[in-house]
Amino acid sequence: MAENNATSETPERSRLARLMIDTRPLRRREFRLLWLGELVSETGSNIAVVALYVQVYRITGSALAVGGIGLVQFVPILLSALFGAPLVDRHDRRSILLIAHWCEAGAALLLLVGVWIGSPPLLLVYLAAALVAGSGSLALAARSAMTPNLVPHDELPAALALNQAMWNTCLIVGPALGGLLIARFGLGIAYGLDLVTFAAALISVRLMRPHPPVSTSSSTAPSREGALMEGPAESDAESFIEDEEGWARVTAGFRYLKGRRVLQATFIVDLIAMVFGMPRALFPVLAQVQFDAGPELVGLLFSAVAVGALIGALTSGWVHRIKRQGLAVLIAVALWGAGIVAFGLSGSSIGLALGCLAVAGGADVISAVFRNTILQRSVPDDLRGRLSGIHILVVTGGPRLGDMEAGLVATLASPTVSVVSGGVICILAVGALAILVPAFTNYRAPE
Repeated sequence: MAENNATSETPERSRLARLMIDTRPLRRREFRLLWLGELVSETGSNIAVVALYVQVYRITGSALAVGGIGLVQFVPILLSALFGAPLVDRHDRRSILLIAHWCEAGAALLLLVGVWIGSPPLLLVYLAAALVAGSGSLALAARSAMTPNLVPHDELPAALALNQAMWNTCLIVGPALGGLLIARFGLGIAYGLDLVTFAAALISVRLMRPHPPVSTSSSTAPSREGALMEGPAESDAESFIEDEEGWARVTAGFRYLKGRRVLQATFIVDLIAMVFGMPRALFPVLAQVQFDAGPELVGLLFSAVAVGALIGALTSGWVHRIKRQGLAVLIAVALWGAGIVAFGLSGSSIGLALGCLAVAGGADVISAVFRNTILQRSVPDDLRGRLSGIHILVVTGGPRLGDMEAGLVATLASPTVSVVSGGVICILAVGALAILVPAFTNYRAPE
């Protein structure tokens, strides 16, 4: 009888194992060092994010001013994508990552000094926020370009899923802890912890070996099958790389995208989701005027999105079996929009609001895994920095534009109208993209 029971449970256990996240990349020393260092430092950074939004709302009492954080952060993100990302393709990526982390730590110190002086001017807070965004964008470009070289090719989707799990763990713990600490001890403790946690990232990156870019001419470029079926052959990528100087090197990533509509669509679909469907700039406003709460709830609203994303990442063992990855991205982004609409219509129910944000976050992480897989598998190594720079411009710049859009619509109409209309536009725009770019809808992962 016992043997029969054991035998009957084996298929279920096997199915569960296939569903759970693949942890093989953590056996690789370089990936493990990078992953663990970011786990600590990103937690501190997300504590500081809540403090930044709460501080600006306290200074101004304006949703538009909170949305202005996105505007001041978008400019350095754009500059980083244009001028910082090309450096990632020419110099040791570990060294660039160390420089970026030191700059991030300097920004955290500036915010902490602003709290110490008592009543910091809004311009000082905006300046520090801009430095955080620019240096963080450069760090993310370096990490993204390094990652495909830290693990075997077949473990790349698992490595990207682990990164999503790590980031979303930080997005849960950081904001939730930040909200509690701010409510109890004030803004200074949040910025102080952010500064201290950068030590983990600096130490872990220092322990890694150098990671210079790998020349396409001396490595195996992605096959034509992995070139997303459009645009020039991958072997033509050398024309973007050899003998490039000045502006040509800066714009090489954008020129590489020309004619590659599937790759373009991965960026467009994320811009749709983040510009119209990301209501985080309204969290301090909604916590006060809709839910009659304080910083604790602001932190929970930030964390709720990440809770769903973490669950999605931890149960992402099935993603490598999906061949129609373009369609999967479209479905996931539409579900994100639906979750945001439901959040906007949740009324004063905190539990329902948090649940809707979690559903949206789960859909978003699945979209991110597929989009990153499509991008990283199709780009030569010595263009990865520039393509990662464009990707980061979209991933990090999109929410900043979304902050401004959300704050503006909330000022002109109401916070609820801003949230709901953004989610609806997101769903409609995804449907339009599916029709206008059938190559993306029908895209299948190469064998």
